[in-house]
Amino acid sequence: METQAKLYGVRLSAQKGRLVADQVRGLSVERALNLLTFSPKKGARIIKKVLESAIANAEHNDGADVDELKVKRIMVEQGTTLKRFQARAKGRGNKISKPTCHIFVTVGDEDKKAGKVSKVGTAGSANRLNRKG
Repeated sequence: METQAKLYGVRLSAQKGRLVADQVRGLSVERALNLLTFSPKKGARIIKKVLESAIANAEHNDGADVDELKVKRIMVEQGTTLKRFQARAKGRGNKISKPTCHIFVTVGDEDKKAGKVSKVGTAGSANRLNRKG
C-alpha cells in the first residue's frame, strides 16, 4: 500500500531540495523524520512537513501502521521561476531568478508477498530446461 503527499510551488530551488531528498530516500519514516529534524537545511524543514503529511494520510485514509512505513519514493521537480529585476546605475537592471519546486513524497509498507520466491519448479519449467535446441 502506498500513500502520497504533494506540495507545489515551494520557494526552494530543485537542486537544493534534491540534496535533502537523496538523504531520506528508502529510509524508515522514523529515521527520516529524525534526520530531517536535525538537518540545518531549509529544504529539510519543508520536506519534513510533506513527509508528516504523507504519514498522516497513510494513517487516516489507509489505516496503515506508522511503525512499518518507509519512504518509497521522493521526488523534487523544478517548478516555475519567478523573474524579478534589481535596478542598477545608469538605467540598467540586473535579472534576479527566484526558483520554485514541487515535492512529491510516497510512503508505504513492505510488501511481504514480493519477497517470497518459490523454490519448487513446475512441470513446464522442467521441460523447458531439458529441451535441446
